[in-house]
Amino acid sequence: MSAKDVTDATFADEVLASDKPIMVDFWAEWCGPCRAVSPILDKIAEEHADKLSIVKIDVDNNPETAMKYGITSIPAMKVFKNGEVVKTVIGAKPKPALEADLAEFLA
Repeated sequence: MSAKDVTDATFADEVLASDKPIMVDFWAEWCGPCRAVSPILDKIAEEHADKLSIVKIDVDNNPETAMKYGITSIPAMKVFKNGEVVKTVIGAKPKPALEADLAEFLA
């Protein structure tokens, strides 16, 4: 099960209304580090599907949401809980580092 794509149009329903923590991966097609971290996020989404949802939003195609959350460098990942940003992770990291960053949501 890989991370699902969201858009400016579906962001509120998919992310802000989520009843469990949800991580949003802000990425772009041309971004090498984004492509590197993508399969890692898919794996985390698969292994922890019961505790944390992971979605992806392409910043080039969805500038409104990227602007709203002040995305200036990618990959940027934000964890939302009850519609609020509760954690921000910037940059591509190996799986153990990402899992450490997300430990509070995966426990």
